[in-house]
Amino acid sequence: MSDYYLMQDPERCIGCSACELHCKTNKGLGVGPALCRNLTVGPLDQGGLPRLRYVFMPCFHCEHPWCQSVCPTGAVQRRASDGIVFIDPSLCIGCKSCILACPWGACQWDPQHKVAVKCDYCKDRLDEGLKPACVTKCLSQCLSFGRADSLPEDRRWRFAQAVAAEGPTPQG
Repeated sequence: MSDYYLMQDPERCIGCSACELHCKTNKGLGVGPALCRNLTVGPLDQGGLPRLRYVFMPCFHCEHPWCQSVCPTGAVQRRASDGIVFIDPSLCIGCKSCILACPWGACQWDPQHKVAVKCDYCKDRLDEGLKPACVTKCLSQCLSFGRADSLPEDRRWRFAQAVAAEGPTPQG
């Protein structure tokens, strides 16, 4: 896994998709690829009232990324310094193997540049001491980003409580 963690507080998310818009703007992407997605779940029954929930889906920056293992040119790489998985567009030949291999749908096709693209936590911004565009432009401030041990304790606690309430999940 990456040294970094991007966490969403679903109680605060309003589903505005500002995260998606600013991600695309930061990366110069046109119609098609979405490096982070805000999926709508529901309506769910919340005390007799229907409510939509939104699940933020960026790349998970796996410790052993399937997208990297199938790339024939080495375009999909993992930074040794922090574990961020990224695609070097100069090495991508457009075979789309990474897109097929990723179980989360994180790798996307960019028809404008004819290469695969994916969330890289805005590594260029991180290297400048900034946070990813999706986090800094989130209207409801429901996204947190940082090293896992530096995320706000209350959000980590609420996340742990939510996971415990859901019960164990099958490992794949």
